[in-house]
Amino acid sequence: MKKSRCSWIFVVGLLVVAGLFGCSQEPSVEKTKAAAASGNATTQAAGQAAVDAIKTPMDQARQTESVLEQSAEQRAAQSKDPTQ
Repeated sequence: MKKSRCSWIFVVGLLVVAGLFGCSQEPSVEKTKAAAASGNATTQAAGQAAVDAIKTPMDQARQTESVLEQSAEQRAAQSKDPTQ
């Protein structure tokens, strides 16, 4: 039991050392630029999707408002016309 516990602790220790060594390395400039460009493109795509999600209903509302204004103007013209 002591031998298996000792080997388990040794393996965990090796993994910790390997992890610390891996984390201490700085990323290359190309990788950093690529990640920044990818993040920027993703942010722009998400922003455009949000704008489109708002723009489409607003355009529909403006069209409806235009139709209602035209209908109100026609109704006002009909009520002003004394011959009918």
